Amino acid sequence: MTSALGGALAQSVPADIDVEAIRARAGEQASEAEALAATARARAKALTTAATSTAKQGQANGARLATSNKTKTGKASDVFDFDGMVADAGTMTKADLGEAPRFIAFASTSMPPAALKSMMDDVPRAGGVVVFRGLTRGSAQAMTAALSRVLAPGERRDGVGIDPRLFRAFGIETVPTYVVASSDFDLCDGFDCTTSVPPFDRISGNVTAAFALDAIASGGGPGAKFAAQYRARLEEHAP
Repeated sequence: MTSALGGALAQSVPADIDVEAIRARAGEQASEAEALAATARARAKALTTAATSTAKQGQANGARLATSNKTKTGKASDVFDFDGMVADAGTMTKADLGEAPRFIAFASTSMPPAALKSMMDDVPRAGGVVVFRGLTRGSAQAMTAALSRVLAPGERRDGVGIDPRLFRAFGIETVPTYVVASSDFDLCDGFDCTTSVPPFDRISGNVTAAFALDAIASGGGPGAKFAAQYRARLEEHAP
């Protein structure tokens, strides 16, 4: 009975269909699918490795810049901690109001010294952070010279760092610019990635942090509530 049924099934296959060819093709497709999956897994691993390497490279660059900035006595310059500025680029933003700061001031050493000093005094005092896109003309020595015009010898600043990711995330092309975001956001890990940010208010121009916060708070935009809180903190910690 089984033999008869097998024969009937075999006879039901049309003569012009190459069963062996179909089986061979199915095997090839399975191999191609496995190869594609393997390629995808390898690509994902490579991307993860690259992101980790990029972050580590940023820290290594900071250490190298700090080393190049040593004085003849062998001690690192007390003017500014470049190592900390770069290495802390991903951690300086974890302020007490969220994973990333809601109040960010975008700066450059090309700003008038008085305006830059005011920003670096007031923004961290309010609970925000000041960020530079990168080193002045790509040189630690040039940035040290620029910052020495606004900082006293040995003076340090918390809440100040170098982080091009924030410039990309908010599309900052001109400085000074102040941003107040409406909620927390997670800053992406790589230095060549772009963060998805929440709604925010932005004001650009040579104005003080107090003026920017007052303008945003009174504007009724997405960052208004937090701008008022930062403004109150700035007033509370006034010297």
